[in-house]
Amino acid sequence: MAAPDHLFNLRNNFYLGSYQAAINNSDLPHLSPDDAVERDCLVYRSYIALGSFQLVINEIDSSAATPLQAVKLLAQYLSNPHDKESTIASLKEWLADPAIGNNAILRLIAGIVFMHEEDYIEALKHTNAGGTMELHALNVQIFIKMHRSDYAERQLRVMQQIDEDHTLTQLANAWLNLAVGGSKIQEAYLIFQDFSEKYPMTGLILNGKAVCCMHMGNFDEAETLLLEALNKDAKDPETLANLVVCSLHLGKSSSRYLSQLKLTHPEHILVKRPSSAEDGFERAVQSVA
Repeated sequence: MAAPDHLFNLRNNFYLGSYQAAINNSDLPHLSPDDAVERDCLVYRSYIALGSFQLVINEIDSSAATPLQAVKLLAQYLSNPHDKESTIASLKEWLADPAIGNNAILRLIAGIVFMHEEDYIEALKHTNAGGTMELHALNVQIFIKMHRSDYAERQLRVMQQIDEDHTLTQLANAWLNLAVGGSKIQEAYLIFQDFSEKYPMTGLILNGKAVCCMHMGNFDEAETLLLEALNKDAKDPETLANLVVCSLHLGKSSSRYLSQLKLTHPEHILVKRPSSAEDGFERAVQSVA
């Protein structure tokens, strides 16, 4: 008989965006040393998701296990976008070390960092071999960002063969359905609906349902879902970005949401794109003047 999975609920909370619940319910007895490290990684990644970068940097010291050091690197990378070169240099150094370079969490963090950098080929160098459900799910995300839904579908099939009912398999299926579009949007909506019936409602689930609604032209329902998500976290970048898009479709002002997004997440693509267009316009005006 398989041993009980002591981390099942903790992982599920993390995957579905219940970060505070993951932290609050992490005091689990009788964990093996490996499970204890995985537990700590999930807790610190939850703190990162909540924006508590400095707590993670302060608490993980140099004697911690490799997976925890990798999580600390992620916190350093996200906390200081102006000094990310040194963090990326450290990451590459560790990945080149034969003793630790193949660690699954280190490869996962590398994939997340290089995906943030939009260096998808470099990300796949470290994630493509898979090995964990999280690595497979990250591959699906990377391939979708590369507009290669065919490769994403292959990764999803691998996940389905391992565990069709796994939360990450269901999430990856929903992401792919959204990317493919058309009749697949309804399937994605049903996956998020199923999550909302089984688990506490989170910003991730609400945003998933809202994006499906927008694809189907149901902007009023999407707005209701997004405002509920905003009540849960007023600074969540995806909620704010989706509210900008939804408001525009409803003919409402989106300036407040865009201002909040600029203040809290100046690196967000929705902020950077108009900014780069404005910068280009300014340069063009100056060159003519």
